[in-house]
Amino acid sequence: MHTMMHQYIDRHTGKIVNERLFGDRLVNFLYSEVRESAPKVFRTLTSAWGSSLLGYLNFDSVLGTRLKSPREIMTRWGVNPDECLDPVEQLDTPEKVFTRKIRYWDTRPMPSDPSVVISPADSRVLVGSFRDNSLLFIKNKFFDFSELLGVHKSDWLKIFNHGDFAIFRLTPDKYHYNHTPVAGRVADMYELDGEYHSCNPAAVVSLVTPYSKNRREVTVIDTDVPGGTQVGLVAMIEVVALMVGDIEQCYSSDGYNYPVPARTGLFVERGQPKSVFKPGSSTVVLLFQEGRMMFDQDLLDNQMALGVQSRFSAGFGKPLVETEVMVRSGIGAALGRLRMGHA
Repeated sequence: MHTMMHQYIDRHTGKIVNERLFGDRLVNFLYSEVRESAPKVFRTLTSAWGSSLLGYLNFDSVLGTRLKSPREIMTRWGVNPDECLDPVEQLDTPEKVFTRKIRYWDTRPMPSDPSVVISPADSRVLVGSFRDNSLLFIKNKFFDFSELLGVHKSDWLKIFNHGDFAIFRLTPDKYHYNHTPVAGRVADMYELDGEYHSCNPAAVVSLVTPYSKNRREVTVIDTDVPGGTQVGLVAMIEVVALMVGDIEQCYSSDGYNYPVPARTGLFVERGQPKSVFKPGSSTVVLLFQEGRMMFDQDLLDNQMALGVQSRFSAGFGKPLVETEVMVRSGIGAALGRLRMGHA
């Protein structure tokens, strides 16, 4: 079990940051001692029931508690209260802080270039490739490819087989709405049942492929349509984690107003709210077709940076350093429409 410090690179400043991992001692205990000595207990705790219990003990027991000072807890969590859409005084429980809405149209600028793929979340990102001749080849490190999409989805397995992917890891303090990374028409949407494993880096390294074992919701978007991002088919996979209660689908093309679940045939605009994790931390995985997308160079450079203590690097034997990105900031572009810099 990797209990070393975990660091990432802040994209805005370029600085190396030490991450304060929420529930790290619990995760280390669960994924080392309990998993090895009491596998039945481990399976129970990472089931829907067990995850709900741990969520209650860690979140729900205080979620109903009124906060004397919402600003104080926001400061402690590193949340900027000035970004919030609702008056801070109304965010008077931890749950309301977790599921807060922000003025993303002001505080999370989006590149104007319509060919740019954007980050779906305030998160820490790693990118990779399914091609074994790629420098980014880390297939089966974080998930089993066929399991991730569902072994019964043969069409999507063929389409994304030699493509690329990006993994966005949210932490409990983050803004927990996920936004659409591309514009296009929803080609498919389905749910895959599974466990509720932790997305803590130590658990990911210890378990290997947890993202394809957890319950997840898959949305495939066809961007090669009028008004689309023109980057091919893109799969957006929202993955629940230990102590995450639910994924609420709530796509809106107008702020947060008139939310609806994304459905097959619906055209989704880039950068709009699509879903919210309730509560806790979790992960979004994006899949791209081969030869359709090029990631931003700074993300590639940061990922292979030396001198950064990443649990992923230690666990997988090669430099794998996350970059902290903002929701709606560019992470790459349609191949053939490469750009300089990022938003």
